[in-house]
Amino acid sequence: MHGTKHPSLRNRLLALVPANEFQNIAEVLHPVDLPKGTVITRANEKIDCVYFLCSGIGSVVTTAKDGQRAEAGMVGREGFCPTSAGVGGTISIHEVLMQVPGQAYTMQLGAMTDILPTNPVFSNLLARYIQSFAAQISFTALCNANYQVDQRLARWLLMCHDRLDGDEIMITHDFVSLMLAVRRPSVTNAFHILEGLKLVFAERGRVTIRDRKGLEDFAGAAYGDPEEEYRRLIGEI
Repeated sequence: MHGTKHPSLRNRLLALVPANEFQNIAEVLHPVDLPKGTVITRANEKIDCVYFLCSGIGSVVTTAKDGQRAEAGMVGREGFCPTSAGVGGTISIHEVLMQVPGQAYTMQLGAMTDILPTNPVFSNLLARYIQSFAAQISFTALCNANYQVDQRLARWLLMCHDRLDGDEIMITHDFVSLMLAVRRPSVTNAFHILEGLKLVFAERGRVTIRDRKGLEDFAGAAYGDPEEEYRRLIGEI
């Protein structure tokens, strides 16, 4: 890949692009490092670049006019952001910030606009991802309205685990509180429940998944449907 500094990076969507189309895309992809806390897309601002994450996790955050914030979804190596760029959008309604540091390939929005009409497989992959991401967002709304904080936390940890290598997630209770839109004591109590069942081990700034299957059982119907939609449309996360 032209200009690649990190040849080991992987993005699920880019990996599925056939060679004849990838030749056109590769020349306009540029590798970047994304430290924790980096805001890669700002809400209600013009989109400059599209990000294809290869590692790390970006939180897709919705912010109201009065400043209230909550996570609507997350993106990792399985997708791209902002998704509106994949359908001709020039403004992102969400903020995306890196909750877990990582790396990505970027593409200027103008380059994507030029490439999509003449690279149908690439265009179709982006459309399929947008559909699966819409399923994820809708389930976040469902879970926020109908499930207890401990089940919502289990779902959230499983989603992080899907997008990372290994069983450790570098995250703080304060950040989880923001992402789940609940007070910090509620997050602490939920972690105590999961720890008591020996599903996770939580320490300062780090959570270790101890029992993936048990965590899935605990999350129940709160987890799984959007992930299945992704597998149906694209493949394994």
